[in-house]
Amino acid sequence: MEQLIIQLISGAVGGNVAGALLKQFNLGVLVNSIAGIVGGGIGGQILTSVLGVGAGGGGMDIGSIVSQVAGGGIGGAILLVIVGVIKKALNK
Repeated sequence: MEQLIIQLISGAVGGNVAGALLKQFNLGVLVNSIAGIVGGGIGGQILTSVLGVGAGGGGMDIGSIVSQVAGGGIGGAILLVIVGVIKKALNK
């Protein structure tokens, strides 16, 4: 459970950081956070599955935490960009 919480929080932060850095995809704090949370959960789970870090017994060592933060943050940023691209395409 702790792993998922770390991924979701990291995703929200990643979504908001991506929105701040990439102004063309910024959707506002609320939507950035929601997209980041969803992307963080998905990205964190994918990274954990691919790398196998933290998969056994809910490991909370530093390697697991770093991979969860990275997966969540990157997943949140990627999903925010995807949502931003779709929104721009629909507005045209």
